[in-house]
Amino acid sequence: MKVSNIIHLRGMEFYAYHGVLEEEKVLGQRFVVDVDLYPLKQVKRTDNLADTINYADIYQVVKECVEKECFQLLESLADRIVSRLYEEFECSKVRAEVHKPQAPVPGLFADISIEVMREK
Repeated sequence: MKVSNIIHLRGMEFYAYHGVLEEEKVLGQRFVVDVDLYPLKQVKRTDNLADTINYADIYQVVKECVEKECFQLLESLADRIVSRLYEEFECSKVRAEVHKPQAPVPGLFADISIEVMREK
């Protein structure tokens, strides 16, 4: 029997300066990030943090990507998040979705987001 564990972090909010328009780079805006990690280690019933990936560490990597780096495109930001998570954690699959709720697009919409998924 194959068992998969998925770690979800949803609705991580950050204020950052990504975008194509000059105003976005100066004024900044809110970004929301969701990630899924599929750990290579299969969690046993040990109730031990060493048997999984620390959620706080995942959050810190995402925070650094969003707040300390600058990208014009959401695709580039989402790709950077996925790449860093792969580099730093033992996982078979990573998905990141970056939401830009106040994207400067004419029209009414609830959200604009980009999703990047990578699997070994």
